[in-house]
Amino acid sequence: MDNTVNDNNVVNSKSQIVIFQLADEEYAVDISTSKQIIKLSKVTPVPNTPQFVRGVINLRGQIVPVVDLRKRFNITGSNEKERIITVEVRDTLIGLVVDNINEVIWYEENEIEPAPNIEGEINQEFLKGLIKRGNRILVLIDLDKMLFEKINKIEE
Repeated sequence: MDNTVNDNNVVNSKSQIVIFQLADEEYAVDISTSKQIIKLSKVTPVPNTPQFVRGVINLRGQIVPVVDLRKRFNITGSNEKERIITVEVRDTLIGLVVDNINEVIWYEENEIEPAPNIEGEINQEFLKGLIKRGNRILVLIDLDKMLFEKINKIEE
């Protein structure tokens, strides 16, 4: 995170996000949680896991669970050029399967707008908000809420 002072002497916090593609939409996660981007390798299925968990991979000796974001968000179709973004949330390394990595950009905290509260394929609780950039709308994902949904509900 980086801080800047604007013309009105207001301190703006700047952060970076990794933008990735799922079908025709762009999503983003905070870069501070991102560890690396790798090609999709052999994923070993694990019985009795949720449908959106593809299985686990062996990443340099560490077993890493892999979450398919298309399935998590009920987006149909597939992409042969899938990538895995490894993220660390709650001291757990997790792989997120995405269609493609687009870019890394800076944004200011005041650019985040709340997501509209409507029924859709993505649970609104999983979203930190939306960031508009020109004609683009980036969906900023709250990884903690998305990946640890059941634990969060138990703690509430």
